[in-house]
Amino acid sequence: MQSCIFCNIREGKIPAKFVYEDEDVMVFPDIHPLKPIHWLIVPKKHVSEVLFLEDATLERSLFKTIRRMIKKADLESKGYKITINGGGLQDVDHLHIHLTGPMK
Repeated sequence: MQSCIFCNIREGKIPAKFVYEDEDVMVFPDIHPLKPIHWLIVPKKHVSEVLFLEDATLERSLFKTIRRMIKKADLESKGYKITINGGGLQDVDHLHIHLTGPMK
């Protein structure tokens, strides 16, 4: 999708500092962080929102990455929040998961 900011990040057309990347998922800091850790966990495949995530392998990969990032940021005992917006509430029409913390 040409006008999607996350697709452009995936393609290298918009620079981003990746915290983590594999063949299915990319993780990078939110440009307007709410907490010291505020990372976006984004599937590389364009999926507009969670209702349209029909690929079980990609879904498992996203949640595996969430767990990996919680551990990487050492948030297990410090509190964290995982947020997924949908139904037109998201600012970018590409599924992304916010991981924020610490919360304590």
